[in-house]
Amino acid sequence: MNAQAKGSALSRFESAKQRFFSQVLISMKMPTVVRAIEDELATGHVAVVQLTSTAEAILGRRLADLSPEERANLSIDVSPLDTLIDYLRTAFPTRQMRAFRATDGSMRSEPMLDDEGNGVLCQEAVDARDELIERLCSIPPVPAALDFLLAHFGTDMVAEVTGRTRRIVVDGQGRQKVERRTSSSNIAETDNFMSGRKPILVFSEAGGTGRSYHADLGCPTAHKRRIHFLLEPGWRADIAIQGLGRTHRTYQSMPPVFRPVTTNCKGERRFISTIARRLDMLGALTRGQRQTGGQNLFDPADNLESCYAREALTQWYHLLHAGKLASVSLEKLQIITGLKLVDEHGTLLDKLPPIQRWLNRILALRIATQNAIFEEYMGLIQARVDAAREAGTLDLGVEAIRAEHIVPISERVLKKDPVSGAETRLLRLELHLKPHVTGWARLDRIWGGTTDVQYLRNNRSGRVALCVPSWSITDDEGRPVKMLEFVRPTGSKRIQLAELWQTFWKEIDRDSFKAFWDVEVSEALEKVDIHTISVATGLLLPVWNKLPQDDVRVWRIDDAAGTSILGRIVMPAALEKLETAFGLESSIKLTPAELIEAARGGDGTLIPGLHGARLVSTMVNSSRRFEVRDFQPQDREWLKARGAFSEVIQYKTRLFLPAEKADEILAAIIDQRPQ
Repeated sequence: MNAQAKGSALSRFESAKQRFFSQVLISMKMPTVVRAIEDELATGHVAVVQLTSTAEAILGRRLADLSPEERANLSIDVSPLDTLIDYLRTAFPTRQMRAFRATDGSMRSEPMLDDEGNGVLCQEAVDARDELIERLCSIPPVPAALDFLLAHFGTDMVAEVTGRTRRIVVDGQGRQKVERRTSSSNIAETDNFMSGRKPILVFSEAGGTGRSYHADLGCPTAHKRRIHFLLEPGWRADIAIQGLGRTHRTYQSMPPVFRPVTTNCKGERRFISTIARRLDMLGALTRGQRQTGGQNLFDPADNLESCYAREALTQWYHLLHAGKLASVSLEKLQIITGLKLVDEHGTLLDKLPPIQRWLNRILALRIATQNAIFEEYMGLIQARVDAAREAGTLDLGVEAIRAEHIVPISERVLKKDPVSGAETRLLRLELHLKPHVTGWARLDRIWGGTTDVQYLRNNRSGRVALCVPSWSITDDEGRPVKMLEFVRPTGSKRIQLAELWQTFWKEIDRDSFKAFWDVEVSEALEKVDIHTISVATGLLLPVWNKLPQDDVRVWRIDDAAGTSILGRIVMPAALEKLETAFGLESSIKLTPAELIEAARGGDGTLIPGLHGARLVSTMVNSSRRFEVRDFQPQDREWLKARGAFSEVIQYKTRLFLPAEKADEILAAIIDQRPQ
């Protein structure tokens, strides 16, 4: 009845629960991390482990509670369980409350006091708390990550660069003792790692700034690659990025390998989401380039606080209310999470719980339930991300195009700022691009151990593709849609499983597939693709609203000669509107291929020299055609002589270009314009 007291108690509970599950998830990773470190050391590499929690506060509280005799014979297990037990001891609600009616007639509650003014405890709550503490204390302790590594490998192999001032170590007789760490300990430990005396380094936030752990050309371990395990990124994106930069710096003999460590418990996305969102925000501040922030460690779908995630959660709530989800029912979810989703009439609330609260409540569910809920929810997010990526509206910050050579074709000033003199320019560029090719060795290394792959060859084109499983999406009715990924020598794409049976792809044996793959790789390596693009560059922010909104990505285009251009790529269909928006006449002459691409846009594009005629992609009799609209009557016979054909549809003569010869006919029209 006291909303403020109830909210305060719930806040402390959620905070303790979140810290507890975060540490438990990290501890769950440790056996796998240890095996991975052992494998890397066996191959001659060295390991760097990045984390944020050292459990020093828990250790301090445990030591403070010890008697002199207990200190002389230490037996301490620092565990995430301590966080939960401390919460129960200090915050578990045991005060007896008294209900009363306020002056406004509403029922309120307040702590009950005895005759002497002392608080009255609810014995039932005290017994429940004590029984729960006893049960938790009987569970085998889960060691903290840092102590786990020290116990497994020993202090003679692990260099610790953290901010803690003391730690528990085990001596030669197997007895625990407290070891003091001074301000010079981190300097000595860093030197032990860089000189090769210790092959493993563990650092926390205190060791993430001002120090270098890279393969420095001047250190004895310059020949050993650093394998950087991102065990715990923490909540601050800037600190996480600083930590990643400790092993990747200038004057190094080789770059590190970054290995983010996660579990298959879907609730961990609660923690991944926050760091992914903050990395996105950080990337927006660092030279406008998102890769600077995220280092490509996270997918847009990992950010569960994005607009795609919020929209997907709203749809998830509605599908849950409609009973279309298989993971959980509406009634059960409200019981196990405490979330209120419907009013007294069973109608879905207008103001539903936000994404952060929903994630926190899901985190405490059984792992099987978590995974089932996230499987459906992530399918909704992925469907939105895929659609945005295909439409070119997925905001990924700055994306990069690396060309072999950039040839400038033309340049036009769209606008010049009268104060600063800065210009917004429209560039026409010819890009000579080498395709990114995946060789057989790399393909086999990635997918060779996977059983559910298919080696396919297209009976029509003769090309091959490796069909591999991919994440599912969820349709608007809450049904899972199974997806596959086609991996080709020069790229990949995702398709629905149902679409595969309607194609010309057929399965072949592995040896034949390898032979065809090698042939395609050889052809691709010899090929140079030439693309003509238009780029709006220079001063963009003041004129952002005038730029086309169908593709909001910003691109960095550079080549081997050092040319670098930052700007927005303008699609052929948008060039005419762009120049008109700046009060200019159209100046760019599109190639036939660009005219065809532009025609696929909504309004089509002008055909040069045809007095306002436009080329438009349209559907006629259930087939896609390229139509010449708004042509002058006197040009009809001239166009038909160049390959166009006419049909009278609903008392109107319409002109079309054969799809298979459209580029040839357009080239002839451009070269031989009617006078």
